[in-house]
Amino acid sequence: MSSHLVDKLEALLDAGPDTALLRFSLGNAYLNDDPASAAAHFSRAVVLDPQYSAAWKNLGKALNLQGDIGAAIDAYQVGIKVAEENGDKQAAKEMNVFLKRLRKQSV
Repeated sequence: MSSHLVDKLEALLDAGPDTALLRFSLGNAYLNDDPASAAAHFSRAVVLDPQYSAAWKNLGKALNLQGDIGAAIDAYQVGIKVAEENGDKQAAKEMNVFLKRLRKQSV
């Protein structure tokens, strides 16, 4: 994670407004080094824009990285539905693959 990027994005958030795109960007900046912070930002992104399929996909990834398999499965299930409703076939396909892997792990 680039602390410079995170600092800039956090400053934008502090200055307002709080947008789904800004939260998605923050989530991506935190994803590999701090999945809990990433999940919090992706969670906020999908509250701000429930139709944001990429945010659902990355929320599932962040939750999985934290070890919260059940919540990751839930996020992917919602994300797949959203992606299909929006005609985002690639995102739905990717989330279906991730979902199948998680279901195998949780058995």
